[in-house]
Amino acid sequence: MKKACLTLSFALLAAMPVSLYAAASCVDTDGEALIVNGDKPAAKIEAVARAKWAAIEQSVGVNVKAQSVVQNFALVDDAIMKQIKGVVTGHKVISEDISGDVYKVKVNACIEPANAGEALASLSLNNSIAVFLPATKPRERTHLEANDVQEEANILSETVIGALAEQGFTVVDVAPSGAADAAAIERAMKSGNFMTLRSMMYKFLSNLLLIGKADYTISTKKNEDIGFGTKMPFQNVTVRLTYRLVAKDPSSGKMIIVAAGTEEAKGLAKNAEDATAKGLKGVAEKLTPAILEKVSKHIKGIARKISVKVEGIADVSANFALKETLQNTSWVTNVEEKGLGDFIVSYPENPVYLANSVEQKGFKVTKFTPYQIELVQK
Repeated sequence: MKKACLTLSFALLAAMPVSLYAAASCVDTDGEALIVNGDKPAAKIEAVARAKWAAIEQSVGVNVKAQSVVQNFALVDDAIMKQIKGVVTGHKVISEDISGDVYKVKVNACIEPANAGEALASLSLNNSIAVFLPATKPRERTHLEANDVQEEANILSETVIGALAEQGFTVVDVAPSGAADAAAIERAMKSGNFMTLRSMMYKFLSNLLLIGKADYTISTKKNEDIGFGTKMPFQNVTVRLTYRLVAKDPSSGKMIIVAAGTEEAKGLAKNAEDATAKGLKGVAEKLTPAILEKVSKHIKGIARKISVKVEGIADVSANFALKETLQNTSWVTNVEEKGLGDFIVSYPENPVYLANSVEQKGFKVTKFTPYQIELVQK
């Protein structure tokens, strides 16, 4: 599987603000852009787009390093406005300044928070997976107790995250962010509260979320009589995981369950901690291949057909080279040739990423819609 050429760098606020579904709010934000070939109007457009993006981030409570999302901010701004109506309900340039070759603006932008959340979600990567698999911390006990401590980073979660990353997926470990806790996730899973899960996806710009919770039981205690005058020489621990793989349907926007299930494994050791660690390793070995298969099938299943047309392709040789360029673009699953400079590209991600990827290879986007991209060679 190819590695995505675009990654999302971000820092998260501790919790999703209540204002997510509140009325439009206006904030002052800054934006800047490099003046290329003396084109100040183009630089201003890009700087204003950056400022509006910053306002969207503030409104939703997610701080995304937008430079890492895409290079062409005018394209991103245009895509957001076409896909999500009413995100930026109005904006006013308060001040503008040129410092060397950098165009700087300060903008007052009014944002509709609920639509802003959808705008961020529309830029989420389908190959980005947020993972939250807490496990009960081992100690000497025989059943679940109210004061059990949950370890949000553990052998199970680290093993699964490592396997997904090796396969080229963009993996977000939810645990270090403090954006969720095991109890809240368990309640959300039991009640089917997709609102909590949707909020997590907004925060991490991910369209896939792997959540679950692992507990353990000491099946047989060390030195316990197991019959015929024999005593158990080890702690015998059974680890059980309940999990769900949840995704956002790209066509309807609704939350869907891609996979759900349970896994269990046993561990034997002289103490409960080591026995539980072995049990978690066993669960990870069973869970990882199943999740990889489900994720791969889901991503291939949501690939859309996008018409890509490039002007100026005059012969078969140039057309073949262009087709090879498209095929070597990250996450492109198939390229069908229709004519000179005319292709149908199968792509599972947001088309804005495909447009940006191709632009970085010596082309310029002249027209962009979710199902059609037109380019010219630079």
